[in-house]
Amino acid sequence: MLKLYSWATPNGHKIHIMLEECGLREGRDWQAIPINIGQGDQFTPEFLAISPNNKIPALVDPNGPDGKPISIFESGAIMLYLASKYGKFLPKSDRQKFQTLEWLMFQMGGVGPMLGQNHHFRLYAPEKIEYAVNRYTNEAKRIYGVIDKRLSTSKFIACGQYTIADMAIFPWLRNWKNQGVELDDYPHLKAWFEQIAARPAVKRGVEMLTHLRKPVTDDKAREMMFGSTQYARR
Repeated sequence: MLKLYSWATPNGHKIHIMLEECGLREGRDWQAIPINIGQGDQFTPEFLAISPNNKIPALVDPNGPDGKPISIFESGAIMLYLASKYGKFLPKSDRQKFQTLEWLMFQMGGVGPMLGQNHHFRLYAPEKIEYAVNRYTNEAKRIYGVIDKRLSTSKFIACGQYTIADMAIFPWLRNWKNQGVELDDYPHLKAWFEQIAARPAVKRGVEMLTHLRKPVTDDKAREMMFGSTQYARR
């Protein structure tokens, strides 16, 4: 059974969705092992052994490419591994494959980091810094605009078929209200978003582990996620 060390965050949901879209079922084919990032689970030696950057998610496959166990960290790498293992959601033709990879990299290098910073300065920063809020809110709107323009000429993010690029980007856009964005301002993106959200595997994926997650309100959780603990050399 695959073991996914994860939490109810956009990067975690990306992999929950993909596993379910591959026809696997949590509890039967894969196991979701919660890593409570508000309690410091990400800093344990056991987790660091499979995710040296102390970030979720991390995957352990007891039956790797050579028949031996393999562990993989970084959500984009996990998606590529699963696409290779199951032969799904990464097109075969070079043109469509590289279109998919460029939009996956767009998510990893732009969508996730920029929207993550937007969330931090809008919701979690101990003081409201107007410059930071404006900078990242405007960057979020720019990114939404890039995606909306792409979807004005393509049924899905990367090409004419549903791929890992759609699965990677979708979870990051679910909190659009908290990002200071109006979804109605991006009609092509909105239509795509609603289409993806209606998929049964997506519905299951985004609900995974949510019953364990609580709002970040206590000092310990803030310290674990945003304080000096995360910067300690391990």
